[in-house]
Amino acid sequence: MGLLGKLFTAPLIPARAVVWVAQRVADKAEAEYYDPAPVWAELRLLERRLADGEIDEETFDVQERFLLDRLMEIEEFHHRNP
Repeated sequence: MGLLGKLFTAPLIPARAVVWVAQRVADKAEAEYYDPAPVWAELRLLERRLADGEIDEETFDVQERFLLDRLMEIEEFHHRNP
């Protein structure tokens, strides 16, 4: 790219930087959202709460179903995006 090309594209540098940063933030957020470790930890906590009598079976079933659905969503995401 010649000097003239650099002069014409120089005003776009801040916009490109913003796009790059936004993409990094989006990548990080996606990685955290599709991390199964917190969901597994929540399942373990849920089982402990049931065993300790803090929650009843019905509450456990509802919350467990939600967490298992999240794990399935995470697994499907990782299967589509290896």
